[in-house]
Amino acid sequence: MIHISSANIVQITLWILIGFSVLTWAIIFLKSWLIWGINRNNRAYAEQFWAASTLQAAAQLEQTNSALGRIAGAGFHALSDVHNNVASMLVLSGDLQSILERSLRQQISKERKTLEQWLSMLASIGSTAPFVGLFGTVWGIMHALQSIGQAKSASLDVVAGPIGEALIATAIGIAAAIPAVLAYNFFIRTIKLTEAELEYFAIDFLNLAVKSGLKASAGEVS
Repeated sequence: MIHISSANIVQITLWILIGFSVLTWAIIFLKSWLIWGINRNNRAYAEQFWAASTLQAAAQLEQTNSALGRIAGAGFHALSDVHNNVASMLVLSGDLQSILERSLRQQISKERKTLEQWLSMLASIGSTAPFVGLFGTVWGIMHALQSIGQAKSASLDVVAGPIGEALIATAIGIAAAIPAVLAYNFFIRTIKLTEAELEYFAIDFLNLAVKSGLKASAGEVS
């Protein structure tokens, strides 16, 4: 049977908190890179899309490298399906505007899931790390009290080590939680701005498609 001492439990707690901190910073760097790339690709696609002479010409642009492109691709695909008389499918029931709205909304939802990946992990670390550190502190103090009882002395030499180690657990717990909470709030705000841009583009695409009367000419869209 494996015996784990009080000191080992505090050390395990410290390593867990260090792992939380490493994971937090890894998510921060990866998420920052991901969002930067998404916004860059969206700007590039938007410039090409609005520079196109017609909506049919815009349909020929590369659509898989950006969130805006994938949203536009979902709209073009719905238009093509309507023209090809696939309306027997339940997903294509309704008028052209309803079909487009449904397709664009579904694609925006997919893009939102991609943007929000790993945010729950940051939220979990930010909310639990202080309590994990507090657990290590409480356990360390219990270990210090046991040392006092065994040594029958409350001298500084007996209690300084365990209590110092216990306080370090609290400090590391707070140090791990603060970046996670700040990063979570920052990413939430950034993602909301990005989602707003996706929704604005989807509305513009919908209005442009309806006004262009593509229900009759969707066969030109591939």
